[in-house]
Amino acid sequence: MKQYGIRITIPANSTMTKPHLLGENWESFRWYSSEAERDRAFEEMQSQPFNYRQGDTIQQILEKVERSGAAA
Repeated sequence: MKQYGIRITIPANSTMTKPHLLGENWESFRWYSSEAERDRAFEEMQSQPFNYRQGDTIQQILEKVERSGAAA
């Protein structure tokens, strides 16, 4: 089982929290086999996506997480 993850949420003031869009409690996870792999992905995810328009900014909160029982 992949132990190292990234939790993705959106800021409370984001328009995406509207009920007809993602909602207030939206979250997503991406899981990785190693801490190093997760850390590389975390760094990449902090960059602005190439397909965003100039002036737009990504609205996401990233948090490194580990599944319970992961070796420390």
